[in-house]
Amino acid sequence: MSYFTLAKFLTSAPDISHLEAFDGSEIAFAGRSNAGKSSALNRLTRQKNLARTSKTPGRTQLINLFELDESRRLVDLPGYGYAKVPIAMKKKWQKSLGEYLQKRECLKGLVILMDIRHPLKDLDQDLVFWAVSANLPVLILLTKADKLKAGKRKNQLLMVREASIAFNGDVTVHTFSALNGLGIPETEKKLSEWLSLPDKHKDI
Repeated sequence: MSYFTLAKFLTSAPDISHLEAFDGSEIAFAGRSNAGKSSALNRLTRQKNLARTSKTPGRTQLINLFELDESRRLVDLPGYGYAKVPIAMKKKWQKSLGEYLQKRECLKGLVILMDIRHPLKDLDQDLVFWAVSANLPVLILLTKADKLKAGKRKNQLLMVREASIAFNGDVTVHTFSALNGLGIPETEKKLSEWLSLPDKHKDI
């Protein structure tokens, strides 16, 4: 059984000022609205309703924290880039996202989810560049990979991996599907490294 099945909802906050200081380790999940963040978290933790999912982009409006143990957490950040959200609300979400990424000292890594059919949009690239400039390791998950046939999926993966070299930082790229579990082992391995999970806890 995966260590990530231990995840349980801890709290939600509109911005970093509502989060208490934390001396453990957090891994944040970020991505464009409807990139599949909530679905990925649910699949990773083997819990259908840990993170709320919706077919309406922009539903994740808060910073949502999930506890693995007393010193390790997963964080679902507000989605970004959805055009139909009112400008004022969009700016509030993006400010919340930016403040968390820039000021949260316990952040150990950033998972950026991108629809495999539309990767590396401008905001995605901006986020990767920011993380790299802050010496933060990045895991790009190309979500909804089940929607492409194997050949096209491989081509997209190779394209993004090649493009990621230009970020000049610690950037890993994997394909991922919340539907069929593609990419789960690779994702768990990387997150375990970031969280410094002892070997005996990587599978419990």
